[in-house]
Amino acid sequence: MSLTRPKPDWQLIDCVLLDLDGTLLDLNFDNHFWQEHVPLRYAEARGLSREAARDELRARYHARAGTLDWYSVDFWETELELDIMRLKEEVAHLIAIHPHVVDFLVAIRAAGKRVILVTNAHHKSLTLKMGRTGLRGYFDDLVSSHEIGLPKEDPVFWERLRTQIPFNPASTLLVDDNLTVLDSARTYGISQLIAVRRPDTCQPPKNTGSYAAITDFSDLL
Repeated sequence: MSLTRPKPDWQLIDCVLLDLDGTLLDLNFDNHFWQEHVPLRYAEARGLSREAARDELRARYHARAGTLDWYSVDFWETELELDIMRLKEEVAHLIAIHPHVVDFLVAIRAAGKRVILVTNAHHKSLTLKMGRTGLRGYFDDLVSSHEIGLPKEDPVFWERLRTQIPFNPASTLLVDDNLTVLDSARTYGISQLIAVRRPDTCQPPKNTGSYAAITDFSDLL
């Protein structure tokens, strides 16, 4: 597990790219939704045991991992014949902001940095989460990978993002809990990269490899 404390050079940074799920928000909501709540409702709809439903869904999830389909509400509504957004509303009380996120957003905006949310979340999920958390006003722009046409795991994503929202990779900081996304950003040339040690507060800290990582956003204040 990387215990390297991040030391971003704020004088060199003019743009901050922030992930949503697992970075700003507790990943417990998404993990509980896909691993517990969807299998429960799928089992009820199909007359399956919860374990059989979990096994079937696990295989379907694995087949789409790292693709836009995995993050798409529309895809899973069609694939599973379930009202995914209604099911999300059933457990929306679990949507929670990680500690010190708002303090951090206030501080970097006060410092004059551009602050852009860059997420793989589908726009329907993004609307739900922004409505629940009230975070929208802290960002200059919100970008979903579904607008770009590629997931953040693909290095070409960053090139397309740059045509939509110009930024200089040499003076940009990205904070993300997904190590594959950080790898793709590093391949593209984004200079300052920070991982999140505990995206899901109900799970143990994760190994962030060679990436400097935060326990929470107080580490960056």
